[in-house]
Amino acid sequence: MVELERFRVAVRTWVAAGVEAPAAAEVARELVARVATVVLVEGVSDRSAVEALAEMRGRDLGDEGVCVVPMGGAMGVARYLRVLGPQGLGARVRGLYDEAEEGFFRRGLEQAGFGAGLSRSAMESLGFFVCVADLEDELIRALGPEGVERVLAAERDLDKFRLFQNQPAQRGRPVERQLRRFMGTTSGRKAHYGRALVLALDPAGVPHPLDGLLPSPRCSPR
Repeated sequence: MVELERFRVAVRTWVAAGVEAPAAAEVARELVARVATVVLVEGVSDRSAVEALAEMRGRDLGDEGVCVVPMGGAMGVARYLRVLGPQGLGARVRGLYDEAEEGFFRRGLEQAGFGAGLSRSAMESLGFFVCVADLEDELIRALGPEGVERVLAAERDLDKFRLFQNQPAQRGRPVERQLRRFMGTTSGRKAHYGRALVLALDPAGVPHPLDGLLPSPRCSPR
């Protein structure tokens, strides 16, 4: 687990600083052979959800060598893919992205040598899955508004949500949109509920992009 964290930090530093981070690049090159799969996600809330899914399924991503890397947004995905992909470290890479960011991921994959003229289904076959419109929407649909409200109640946030619903800007909006907006109103709330909502799912009702994202548990570090 310590090595996966070192690898994650090294890759993020290398991507951010480029040739000005030779030490980080060297660490990443040293550790990549011990990483079975890198899972690229846009932010920390997505990472929380992916790691919660592994927990729900009794999987230890550290033992499996699966490193979930939040990129801090989709615009940098091309740089990550150049560092990690066939033209760089040659790591096995998968990813999760929002529908609005599909163009960034498609161009990044094509530029990094994963293929040309990639369709959404071709990207999925490479292990890159789209959330419509984003992961919060996928989870809200999977649980239903009442299911999400039960999670809010368990987390002692339901009264706060009721007050939020009463705000003039929220009145009359569909409850699904209110829930999605509520989760983004306080720092750290999206990451907290990324985990809590996943753990509340029926194991048979995991949204498709999240369900398909993790590699087979048979994968192990090279």
